[in-house]
Amino acid sequence: MAALTLKNLPDHLLRDLRAAAARDHRSLNQQAIHLLGEALRSGVGRGAGATVGAVAQVAAWRRLAGRWVSAVDRKTEAGRLMKSRSSGRKVAL
Repeated sequence: MAALTLKNLPDHLLRDLRAAAARDHRSLNQQAIHLLGEALRSGVGRGAGATVGAVAQVAAWRRLAGRWVSAVDRKTEAGRLMKSRSSGRKVAL
């Protein structure tokens, strides 16, 4: 496999990459490869303005992940959410 060296990487990007790697339980190298692949598949860098919004949305979801608190069990809560969200459509969980 090929190797790649990044020169002049801004400190804030390295900090963010390290944080993302820790959050996603990946090595720094694995995280960089993962993010490059995601960006190339999604069109980031090709002038795809809508993709920037999608990246921001995923970041917001990651910040919320694992923070939901409910007084009822998961199945009941999921049923409530799906009923209010899907207007009665059948959804396979």
